[in-house]
Amino acid sequence: MIPERSKEMARIAVSALEEKKAKDVKVLDISDVSVMADYFIIASGSNRNQVQAMADEAEERLQKAGFEPRQVEGYQTANWILLDYQDLIIHIFDEENRLFYDLERIWRDGNLVEKADLEG
Repeated sequence: MIPERSKEMARIAVSALEEKKAKDVKVLDISDVSVMADYFIIASGSNRNQVQAMADEAEERLQKAGFEPRQVEGYQTANWILLDYQDLIIHIFDEENRLFYDLERIWRDGNLVEKADLEG
């Protein structure tokens, strides 16, 4: 059972990413396959500025809700930004690197979560 705190973070992050026109936002429940986190969120942007804007928006909204990242990686290059919130890990890619790293395939044992499932 995923803690409500993790669902709340995921809801906030997905909303923030969608606000900045993220492409192909996927939420994976990895709680049964890893102790690393409850959720991975994977999204992509079309250029460096958009990828950074998506990360900024997610970080700002999560911070307003009282959640601080444990770690942020890749912000300067912005081809893959990782925001680590312990129970939630957000991966924001440019399109080329998302295809290259293909996290959906690597973590295919996780369960795809529908946006509506985060609501309650």
